[in-house]
Amino acid sequence: MHRWTFRGMLLASTVWVSASTGAWALEFVAERVTRVDGHTRTESVYYRDNMWRVEQNAPGLVNALIVRKDKRLVWLLLPRFGMFKTVNYEQAYANLVNKRISGEIAREVIGSAQLDGHPTKVYQITVATETGNTVVYYQWFATDLQFPLRLARKDADWLVEYVHLHVTPVSDYMFRLPPSYQPMPETAVTVTH
Repeated sequence: MHRWTFRGMLLASTVWVSASTGAWALEFVAERVTRVDGHTRTESVYYRDNMWRVEQNAPGLVNALIVRKDKRLVWLLLPRFGMFKTVNYEQAYANLVNKRISGEIAREVIGSAQLDGHPTKVYQITVATETGNTVVYYQWFATDLQFPLRLARKDADWLVEYVHLHVTPVSDYMFRLPPSYQPMPETAVTVTH
């Protein structure tokens, strides 16, 4: 049985959006398919600039994640217990929300393609790691949405892809804590990454 790490969930639970010419609001609903080392997971994503909600479609302690970049925090929802845990918003969440990936040292357009009905530019991106190595990613960036529909690592079985993306207004409710949820006691769960 494959166990998802918090760091893996953190990276896979981010969405990357940018507007190359000024700010504009993008709201959508999509399915996100994440593949890591041969294990695939599908999640529902609700997105509005600076905030997003990811609902996991598999059993686990955390069933939903609300990222509030505007508030610099993340809520992990635990519906089985009617509880939530607040964690700090970190750069790892933003890596896929910005046009550039943290540590990016090179970006090259290597082609174009249609992906899920959207025109994309395909980039090869080289990222410097904390250990001094480099990692190469391929990115399919939807030019009509100014949104990356797919990000894959060159030398590993690692992919994040958004499918069935529908641009539509998303209710404020999706980005708020459920009123009946209580904060989880700090001693109940320790999150490490």
